[in-house]
Parts: sequence; structure tokens; C-alpha cells
Amino acid sequence: MQERPTALVTAAAGAGIGAAIATRLAADGFDVVVTDIHERRTQELAEKLAAEHGREFDHYVLDVTDESRVEAVVSEIASKKGRLDVLVNNAGWSKIEPVAEMSSETWKRCLDVDLNGTFYTMRYALPVMQKNNSGAIVNISSIAAYETSTEHGAAYSAAKAGVLALTRVAAAENGKHGIRVNAITPGLIYNDFLRKIYPDEFFSGYAENRSRVGRVGRPEDVAGLVSFLVGPDAGYVTGEVYGISGGVHPHG
Repeated sequence: MQERPTALVTAAAGAGIGAAIATRLAADGFDVVVTDIHERRTQELAEKLAAEHGREFDHYVLDVTDESRVEAVVSEIASKKGRLDVLVNNAGWSKIEPVAEMSSETWKRCLDVDLNGTFYTMRYALPVMQKNNSGAIVNISSIAAYETSTEHGAAYSAAKAGVLALTRVAAAENGKHGIRVNAITPGLIYNDFLRKIYPDEFFSGYAENRSRVGRVGRPEDVAGLVSFLVGPDAGYVTGEVYGISGGVHPHG
């Protein structure tokens, strides 16, 4: 039987985008490696996918800001499976503080999770993909990367803008290795956790007043785009940034 392609998804076990991506890729036939900073949720999602598909799914506790742990997890995947076909960088963190009042801890933490974590996973996944002359990476950025707005906070916006630059340069470097690297910039993709970050007024009237399609985004909307970008129909697509925001803002 032909080996299934392997996909590593970071921050895969939450209630939003990551879990939707892991679920979609598993349905697409990928051998999904579930990673997340929360041990219980990571195991629960892996078990849920196993029950749905009748096969086992590996899972690892992973803090993407811990470079040595990222290296170890990627190394174990490569050793165990002999391949890594897809990497989806979904881990993110945000705390909104005005620049004039922002703590250095907030600035550093946001860049560490959102930008450094993306770099670390790419740094150790790319050599595995290069060895096999094949691979696809999708980095989840945000419309915060190019909006002139106070809604997202400067630290998050700066980190997500950095992800776009990292994506484009990595795409330029790795096309010769058969590796494609793209980014997605979601707008408001609703899940309950966002209420811990944004005030209630952020959500009120969003669908009516900002979205061009009359609703907020769903995690499955992003998962569907990831499915396309890592699949064979996107073989000529690399270094691109795809907005998915209900028409709220065109990508920059």
C-alpha cells in the first residue's frame, strides 16, 4: 500500500483554525501529526481523528517558541516516517496594547510565537523536504499584516507582516527543491477563544457592517484553502498570499 503523505500542523488542537485544518487534511488522506502546547487537547484530537478514520495519528506537545523542542519533534517525525510533505504553521498569540503603553514582554512574546515559531518549524522542516525534493508549506498570517487599524495591536501586526516576508523569501529559495511556500491572511474567523482577546463590540455588527458576504469566517473556510494549497492543483502556486476575509480587505 502506498504511504500516506505526512502533514505537520502546529496549534492544531484548539477550537478554531488549527483543528479544522487537521481535520480537513486527515479527511484528504494525510497522515496528520497533531501538535499543540496543550497536552490534553492534543491527545483528544488525535484520538478523535483516529476514531473517525480508523487509523492512528501521532501527536506531540509542542511549544513553537522552544527551538530545541521543535527540532526534536521534526527529527522524530522524519526518523519515524521518512518524510514530511506538508507543514502548516498555525500557532499564534496576541495581546492588544497601544505602542506607547506596550510592555516589552508583550512585544517579545508576540514576535516569539507568531514569527520566531514560524521560522523554527520551517528551519527544521525544510531540510527534510529538501531531501525528498518535495513539500508544501502554508503559513497562517492575518489581515493585520497590512491593515491600518487599532484592532489587532502593533506587536501582532508586525509579527504577521514578518511572516509574509519570510514566506516569500523561503518560496524563492526552495522552489528549486520542489517545495512551495504560501501564506493565508484570514480576517475574522470566529471561535469562542477570540472573546478572550477582543471586546464584545468588535464582534457586534461585523457581519452586517464589514463582511461583503454577510457573515463572519469559519475555521473550515481556511481549512479548505489550505487543502487546495497543499494539493496537486496548486502545483504552480508559490510565494503567494491569499486573503480570506469576506472581502473586508484585499491582501497587500
